[in-house]
Amino acid sequence: MEGLTKEMWTPGTARAARRIATAAAVGGGGVTALGVAVYGLLHFEALIARKTIGNPYGMAGPPSDGLYGEWRDPRDPADPGAEASSPISLVMLGDSTAVGLGMSGPETTPAVVIARGLAEVAGRPVRLGVFGRSGSVSADLAWQVDRALKAEPEIAVIFVGANDVTTKTKPAHAVRHLQKAVRRLREAGAEVVVGTCPDLGTVRPIGQPLRWMTRVWSRQLAAAQTVGVIEEGGRTVAFADMLGREFATYPGEMFGPDRFHPSARGYERAAHAVLPSVCAALALRPEPRPEPGEGSQPIYLAAAIAAEEPGTEVTAARVAGRATGPYGRWANLLRRRPGAMPHSA
Repeated sequence: MEGLTKEMWTPGTARAARRIATAAAVGGGGVTALGVAVYGLLHFEALIARKTIGNPYGMAGPPSDGLYGEWRDPRDPADPGAEASSPISLVMLGDSTAVGLGMSGPETTPAVVIARGLAEVAGRPVRLGVFGRSGSVSADLAWQVDRALKAEPEIAVIFVGANDVTTKTKPAHAVRHLQKAVRRLREAGAEVVVGTCPDLGTVRPIGQPLRWMTRVWSRQLAAAQTVGVIEEGGRTVAFADMLGREFATYPGEMFGPDRFHPSARGYERAAHAVLPSVCAALALRPEPRPEPGEGSQPIYLAAAIAAEEPGTEVTAARVAGRATGPYGRWANLLRRRPGAMPHSA
């Protein structure tokens, strides 16, 4: 679907995009469609990958909860501008990438990078609560939301999906759990930004043909996540193979010691990809003018394109005052590619 634009949108491409974006959501695909011999090989490769990766970090990321940015007490009558500086409540949910597993301190976790960036843009402190947990699948978002809602969040960021692929969770089940989490957060008044399932084909300890299959499953799940999140009023940012080129060129810098989780540079890249969408969700920055190939798209086309193009944001849209068109719900496609990261000396 790469390179498709609205001008190329036809009933044929509509059907193709719908198949790509909903293959996971309807429960199709996956290892159940493969032959027994191939499934056995995949199972064997998965065991090797798990043994190779191991668990050098344990299951807990560094404690990252806290207040980031300059604090001014809104109760101080001597400071008339303090009311505008009341903290923004940000919560982080999801799996090991949400908690920054492998980092030795909180400053390099994606949640803290996002919180500090948000505080700088908003000119207000950010109160961060991290409710994700390493090893979580989408079904675990339910109890994470239970805890996160107590923080009365204004913005929630979710990184989830990789463990749904590695545990062979049915994509339809994973997407339904994600939708429910987004719905509950939106009903509580929080904006929601979801970093969709990354391309697990970049993980080196995973051998072929499992690496190829996980790439297909990852991108199908990411497309289905996009459709589900938009339907519930959230917005998505595609990770896809965002770190793939850097991982291939600088594996020692972008991967952590386990060669599975990102390094500090990798986490920074992911956080910087999501931060503009977090700021936009809170109306802290004006939306940029769409470039050719961006703007309003049928949701299935937008989801299929985003799954292939890292850094692409998808949000709900209206065309001529309507939320739906001849090919389903409208969505805005925006390529928010982060700037190039400097290579360490």
